[in-house]
Amino acid sequence: MEQLSDFRTVVLFAVGRTPVTLGGVIAGATIAVLFFLAARLAGLIIRRLRDRSRHGREALYIVQKLVTYGLAIMGFTAGLSVMGLDLSSLAVFAGAIGVGVGLGLQGIVKEFVSGLVLIFDRVLNVGDFIEVADTRGVVQEIGPRAVRIRTNDEVDLVIPNSKFIDGPVVNWTLHGDGRRIHIPFTVASNADRSTVREVVLAAARGVPFTLPDTEARKTQVWMTGFAETGFNFELLVWPTLEAVKRPGAAQAAYTWAIADALDSAGIEVAGPEIAVRLQGLFGYEGDEALAALRLQRPRPVHAPKPGAARGENDAAEELSRPMPMPAPEPQVEDR
Repeated sequence: MEQLSDFRTVVLFAVGRTPVTLGGVIAGATIAVLFFLAARLAGLIIRRLRDRSRHGREALYIVQKLVTYGLAIMGFTAGLSVMGLDLSSLAVFAGAIGVGVGLGLQGIVKEFVSGLVLIFDRVLNVGDFIEVADTRGVVQEIGPRAVRIRTNDEVDLVIPNSKFIDGPVVNWTLHGDGRRIHIPFTVASNADRSTVREVVLAAARGVPFTLPDTEARKTQVWMTGFAETGFNFELLVWPTLEAVKRPGAAQAAYTWAIADALDSAGIEVAGPEIAVRLQGLFGYEGDEALAALRLQRPRPVHAPKPGAARGENDAAEELSRPMPMPAPEPQVEDR
């Protein structure tokens, strides 16, 4: 026992006038490890509560980060104290630590502080659909160094926290239950504009993820300009929040619905057109010019007929499936 006691009292080094013994290092490391394990266990418990909860998920996420960070810092501080170090004696190394932070750890400290700002600011929450630097995806995790988002193609992207502080970020799902999107399309110049509006409005309202019209939110069709061969229109529609999270599929689904509606109504979509004009040379124009050249007007490859059968709208089917929630963090079994 005396040999074990002597072994523990072996002085490894000294900080100022405070000796650091081997026993103190072992005890301090044990305390720090216990605190780190407690932080991990508490984080797992709170995360499971957050996954099962329907309300207050953002608040539980903040609590999870506070508890894990707090226990980790407490463990580090307690470990130093158990070693016998007076924290005030560490002021000797403040200058060296400051130089180290300034030279090598500045980026890490910046990302950590940015992560705390994101957590407490609450303009960015887990599950939000965001757009940053031409990248769109659902926030999976706000970590101490980076934010992990997952695109609709199941690709995980890790973006440094400071990118969300220094630059603009579009949060499509921060408030409200829907967002308006614009679907452009063009019809031939011989189409009746009122009929175009009616059939497109009916098609948009028939899409299952279109929100019902209200006084503030109405499905509309705007004529936005003149094309070389027709009229430019835009469908303005309010889809559900789940559809907003899949902008590519929503755009494709409404475009398909518009094409089906125009085909069924016999409205021709604008395309390239070549006019044969020989009036200045022979005095003929149009069909007479074609006849003079012994040519025939080409038949359209696809002539839309009223009541034509509609095709399968794959994008609409994609949006009918529920969007997966943020993936849970991998769990490590304690042995």
